[in-house]
Amino acid sequence: MTGVTDGPKETHPTESDSPVDTLRHHGDVEASSGLVDFAVNVQGAAPPRWLRDRLAAALDDLARYPSADHDRRAREAVAARHGRDPGEVLVLAGSAEGFALLPALRPRLAAIVHPGFTEPEAALRTAGVPVAHVLTTGDHRLDPAAVPEEADLVVVGNPTNPTGVLHANLRALGRPGRTVLVDEAFLDAVPGEPGSMAGEPGFLVFRSLTKTWALAGLRAGYALGAPDLLARLAAPRPQWPVGTLALEAVIACSEPAAVAEAAAMAGTLAAHRAHQAAALAALPGVEVLPGVAPYLLLRVPVGTRERLRDKGIAVRRGDTFPGLGPEYVRVAVREPARVAVLVEALRAVLVGVAA
Repeated sequence: MTGVTDGPKETHPTESDSPVDTLRHHGDVEASSGLVDFAVNVQGAAPPRWLRDRLAAALDDLARYPSADHDRRAREAVAARHGRDPGEVLVLAGSAEGFALLPALRPRLAAIVHPGFTEPEAALRTAGVPVAHVLTTGDHRLDPAAVPEEADLVVVGNPTNPTGVLHANLRALGRPGRTVLVDEAFLDAVPGEPGSMAGEPGFLVFRSLTKTWALAGLRAGYALGAPDLLARLAAPRPQWPVGTLALEAVIACSEPAAVAEAAAMAGTLAAHRAHQAAALAALPGVEVLPGVAPYLLLRVPVGTRERLRDKGIAVRRGDTFPGLGPEYVRVAVREPARVAVLVEALRAVLVGVAA
């Protein structure tokens, strides 16, 4: 697959064009020390002071094993945040743990919407689960009719990574006996969290705290879904799967004050995104694809990523996402001062490519 198709294709079990280790290429690999990082979508260099203080206060509890009471309080905090019952919450060591647990659902056929985050496919394929690619349309929109009827697990990002597109038609994916997993890892970075399925009992939803709160090194997130479905998902987990600090982070970031702070941050990010998109689109040879997420998908001349790296700037390659080719890169949304560095470097690179 060398580019976005004009319509959905490959709605049958197929092997990806890339091996599992390529599917497991993520932005952190690009962001080597010393490079200006536009490859990783974590916001901020460190958690806010109040959150760091909250986690520091929990250090005295590290001599004890994570408790059932702590897990209960974390589930209650998430449940209150989304209007759910605590029994409909499963605290995770980041969304990545949730993806690793998907084979426990024993799907007969998993349909993965692409271009999209590749970790779910990697986990499923490693476990021997048949996978169907459902490529989005030319504008990266989802056509629910393209999903095979026999698929009993459907995985879709909302907004999708790396396209940044928000899908409004997810309810059309529902079928008796089918689990629809919506990866909302970046939805709290979109003002108003439009189209969220977090309050809908008929969906399985994964949420991450690592991006908005700069907690990638801690691994904290949660799943929302029916209690029986969450019990099946959690069946293979070891004892004490989520550490004390992650549990405390889930509680802290689900409290009303933190939710309000995240909403304000989302508004700032949206403004930064609009500025960054306009600045990049003004460069000849750069196409900025539409989206709403805290990252931008760009179509640029092949070789641009490598030349940017030579200039000290890391961006995320696009060709490890099924459905995209080497002319695509993803760039994280950053504040205008850092964007100016990217724009000037990209301008120089494009002149070199043209020459």
